[in-house]
Amino acid sequence: MKMMKKAASVALASALVVSLAACGSNGGDGNSNSGSTGSDTFMIGGIGPTTGDNAIYGTAVKNGIQLAVDEINEAGGINGYQISYKFEDDQSDSEKSVNAYNTLKDWGMQMLVGTVTSTPCVAVVEETHVDNMFQFTPSATSVESVQYDNAFRMCFSDPSQGTVSADYIADNGLATKIGVIYDSSSTYSTGIYQNFAAEADVKGLEIVSAEAFTSDSNSDFNVQLQKAKDAGAELVFLPIYYQEASLILAQADRMGYAPKWFGVDGMDGILNLDGFDASLAEGVMFLTPFTPTADDEATQTFVANYEAEFGDTPIQFAADAYDCLYVIKAAAEKAGITPDMSVSDICDAMKTAMTEITVDGLTGKQITWGEDGEPSKEPTVVVIHDGAYTVM
Repeated sequence: MKMMKKAASVALASALVVSLAACGSNGGDGNSNSGSTGSDTFMIGGIGPTTGDNAIYGTAVKNGIQLAVDEINEAGGINGYQISYKFEDDQSDSEKSVNAYNTLKDWGMQMLVGTVTSTPCVAVVEETHVDNMFQFTPSATSVESVQYDNAFRMCFSDPSQGTVSADYIADNGLATKIGVIYDSSSTYSTGIYQNFAAEADVKGLEIVSAEAFTSDSNSDFNVQLQKAKDAGAELVFLPIYYQEASLILAQADRMGYAPKWFGVDGMDGILNLDGFDASLAEGVMFLTPFTPTADDEATQTFVANYEAEFGDTPIQFAADAYDCLYVIKAAAEKAGITPDMSVSDICDAMKTAMTEITVDGLTGKQITWGEDGEPSKEPTVVVIHDGAYTVM
């Protein structure tokens, strides 16, 4: 491996999982180890889009998991057992995601990290619930993604993102007149918008324009932008993914409209979008649990190792996924599980352990989980400045 993961990575592994944590796992390229029986190896699968429109997210998650698996395995495994890891592409499609789940079950999967996006995750959690398999999504934000007791998440939920965004805008006096452009065909976008609107009302923010688009009309935003401009929106809230956001920023620039912009975690990745003029994103603010320019030792070690291994700077989805593996490690060691246990017994033990651990990770400090599968951690807002993220 080309990772710089010897002493530095082992130190990072120890620092990341604070309470009740330990080390453990076995490697792979994300699509190997299919010959393992699982009797002496923990079989962990991952699902997300590595092709298609959301490939940047799934690829980041796949790589973040791989980096953690390699480090944990090198450090001695979980309860002395290695991890075998396999990742399946679902193209952010529900049917393909369920098919990927069944493929991983045939492979011998005992725990699932995924899925990456919300709609497929809602479909897959129905399957893991029936099988009583432990599921831990790094990035699916819809409430329904963790609606059963076998499922947990690393990221904030849609309601949390909407509420926190409104609070931040109001508490920091960023604007009083708000425009919103959201995707009414996306559970992710509509969920965030609905909770943003409710909290904005509580906080005294006036939503002067709220305009929707759908997946069938996501290339021309001139009408939505003109309505926000005519209504006097000082700030436009974008609870959407970076692809549409990049078009909105470019079209707003052409019409001479320059409000403040505030997004959510789906904005992460905009600076890596091929053909996008990064200067258009100058001053854009968004919620994210991770920024690669943070100067703490854990972040800098992770970024250096990730860049050395994959030739790219990690985005928050990679950090969320990386944290997922160390959380699994902490919970598995708290629960004392072994690979020869049944999928259902592993899940039952993990459900309890997840509510008993406290973890320091890349995406938050002193993170805990409730029985509802939701994490408790502090939000972070960044602003894009000179082509990089700066914590506000």
